[in-house]
Amino acid sequence: MKNDVLIKNRKARHDYELLETFTAGLKLQGTEIKSIRQGKANLADSYCYFEGEELFVKNMHIAEYDHGNIFNHDPLRERKLLLSRRELDKLQKKLKDQGLTIVTLRLYINDRGWAKLDIALAKGKKQHDKRDTLKEKQQKRDMDRAKASY
Repeated sequence: MKNDVLIKNRKARHDYELLETFTAGLKLQGTEIKSIRQGKANLADSYCYFEGEELFVKNMHIAEYDHGNIFNHDPLRERKLLLSRRELDKLQKKLKDQGLTIVTLRLYINDRGWAKLDIALAKGKKQHDKRDTLKEKQQKRDMDRAKASY
C-alpha cells in the first residue's frame, strides 16, 4: 500500500538556512492520524521547542477529523516528538547557540503507516540572503530553459 501523504513547509527553506535535519516520530491521538491520512494538516507557522528533556512541536495545525465525535482532538495542541536520547541531547546542546531554532520541514506517513516529521536545526536568514537565494533560483531556472530550447 503506497502512502502519498506529504505535507511540506515551503516557507522554511526560504526563511531559514538549514544546518542539520532529523526525522522524528509524533505522539498522536486517534483522530489526528486519521486527519493526517486525509492530508488535512498545515506546517506553515510551526516550530519545535524543549520543555525539560522533551521536544514538542507547536502551531502545527491538524484539522479535526470529519467523522470524529466529542472525543475529537484540539487542532493546535502541542505534540510530543519522539527522537532518540542522543539526538535530543545533540539538539539541546546546539540550541544554546545564538540565533538557532528548530523548524518543521515535512510531515508524511512512512511504509509502516506511522506519521513522521522531518525537522531541521536552522539559522534565520537576513532579508538580503533571501533575495540572493531567489536570484540564484531564477538564474538556474533560466539556464535550464536555455538548455531545453536547444
